[in-house]
Amino acid sequence: MSSKVYKDAMSALAGVKDGMTLVVGGFGLCGIPENCISALTEIGVKNLTCVSNNAGVDDFGLGLLLQKRQIKKMISSYVGENALFEKLYMSGELEVEFCPQGTLAERIRAGGAGIPGFYTATGVGTQIAEGKEIKNFNGRDYVLERGIVGDFALVKAWKGDKFGNLIFRKTARNFNPMAATAGKITVVEVEELVEVGELDPDQIHTPGVYVQRIFQGTNYQKRIEQKTVSKG
Repeated sequence: MSSKVYKDAMSALAGVKDGMTLVVGGFGLCGIPENCISALTEIGVKNLTCVSNNAGVDDFGLGLLLQKRQIKKMISSYVGENALFEKLYMSGELEVEFCPQGTLAERIRAGGAGIPGFYTATGVGTQIAEGKEIKNFNGRDYVLERGIVGDFALVKAWKGDKFGNLIFRKTARNFNPMAATAGKITVVEVEELVEVGELDPDQIHTPGVYVQRIFQGTNYQKRIEQKTVSKG
């Protein structure tokens, strides 16, 4: 079996092209694939569709790709921390598909599980349901939502082994396990890369069968999106 281990983000992202769909893990600035996003700005691919809970902030995370106008469309839930996002959306430079947070997580999970669509009550009677199939089950309406699969999935994990088995740390787990399953090619950056057999099998969150490429990241900033300090 060929090695899944790559030297860095640039080599691991070989094959990313203009117009592709990227599923990106993270929640706010927590657990985002910082190295991969930075590498994408250098590669310069454009017209990307990015599926992510949010779009980072103006000068970090996916906000860096927005600065360079590399993203054509965002499929997101919460984008309120990014002023540039608002500007691009209001000017028509950025296409946006808003999706309820739980629905977005399930669309990614469904795509990774090979499920093309599912029905949910969330969004029925709102703009979210416009143009979508509605079906009644047991007296209640549900809207059909489609699973999402990306050309690439970009994931950040705490620890991983050389086969791609992953452990996420606390809240950085967020969307990453679902994203890891939903890419035709899944690229994972880890803080610590170990040999196969060093991870406790009972602690593994995502098995390596979902991972095609893995590398050890560097220079993590781990910014805080909204810093709150107790007065006490």
